[in-house]
Amino acid sequence: MARTLIVGGTGFIGRHIAGRLAAQGHAVVAAGRAEVDIVQDDAARLRGKVAGFDVVINCAGLVHDVGINTMDAVHAEGAMRLFSACIAAEASRFIHISALGAAPQGETDFQRSKGAAEAFFLDADPNGTRIDWHALRPSVVIGRGGASTAWMLAAAALPILPRIGGADWRFQPIHVDDLTELVARLAAGAEAPRLIDVVGPEPLSVYELTRILRKWLGLPATRSLHVPDWLFKFMAEIGGRLTSGPLNPDVMRMLARGNVADPGPLTAALGRPPRDLSSALAQEPASESDRLAARLFFLGPALRWSLAFLWIGSGLLSLGVYPVEKSYEMLAALGLSGLLATLALYGGAALDLILGALLLRRWRPALVGWLQLASMAVFTLLAIGLPGEYWLHPFAPILKNVPIAAAILVMIAMETE
Repeated sequence: MARTLIVGGTGFIGRHIAGRLAAQGHAVVAAGRAEVDIVQDDAARLRGKVAGFDVVINCAGLVHDVGINTMDAVHAEGAMRLFSACIAAEASRFIHISALGAAPQGETDFQRSKGAAEAFFLDADPNGTRIDWHALRPSVVIGRGGASTAWMLAAAALPILPRIGGADWRFQPIHVDDLTELVARLAAGAEAPRLIDVVGPEPLSVYELTRILRKWLGLPATRSLHVPDWLFKFMAEIGGRLTSGPLNPDVMRMLARGNVADPGPLTAALGRPPRDLSSALAQEPASESDRLAARLFFLGPALRWSLAFLWIGSGLLSLGVYPVEKSYEMLAALGLSGLLATLALYGGAALDLILGALLLRRWRPALVGWLQLASMAVFTLLAIGLPGEYWLHPFAPILKNVPIAAAILVMIAMETE
């Protein structure tokens, strides 16, 4: 079997392709950015890294610009550099994961950057005489571990299903197993067009997809609620700024325009029609962990934000919103006075503010959570010396540390990668 390098092999699609090829006996190297960086590695380094591989599969991609890793740098310039390196290293095959609607003059930055790479491939080697190359253009890819799938499953698990967009907002999701089967066929040398639209058998609306996913999760049918376009646009703008997920203005524009294609070429390449999602999903039934992940998806950020605001609020209260003399009275009950009491009061307030701000910015949230637990443990040990009225207060200001500590542990578990 072929020795195969998967660039972007630690991502959703890359992992699934690696699993499929390894199961078929290929010698697979799934490389992350640390091993193969198509943005920062120059031509010579890339040529050295792809040398000796029969097949190179490029799954590197992103939905947001992150520092120097912009869409143009990754999808266009990086893909071009990798393609040229494969030709120079005399690799046999190059398979590139592009996107449906990719075009140099596409609707979004995502489509334009993907389209620029395709145009380069066609110009450099239109007939595949220098290297047997193919660019696959999937619609939304559905499968366990996918960012889009996680969002859609979370929407499907809501008490009321959202209806997003009008009649033209349609796309053709494809199950990841159909995509990986196509890649495996091409890696083995199957003949196919240079550009292949990888789409499901029929267009779906977002609401229709959420109904399919809700049924897969084993949840009962429920009511739906139309989400006005202006509200979804606002949510997409916020999502594009605050999250790294697929909810962003580019995705909204692609959906609004319609993201559909003829499944005929994919049918010919696979030797069979692509499966409808209900059939594909039925072959891997949902588990309780799938349902739990879907239900918790939107609650994870809410838990992190609430803990951040609690710590920030605590810091602000200690800085003077709560009467400072009462804070000093409590510290005196612990045996702290003078400069030591002042350092304890304002040092603790500063620590609360810092930890809250770091958690709000999602800077290493698991580490921040452990630091919060440590600060709570110190405070609880100190509180042992407080008079009984603090422990027996009907509002239970100290006993509430127990559920808060549990909430932090849940947040740590959800945020640990």
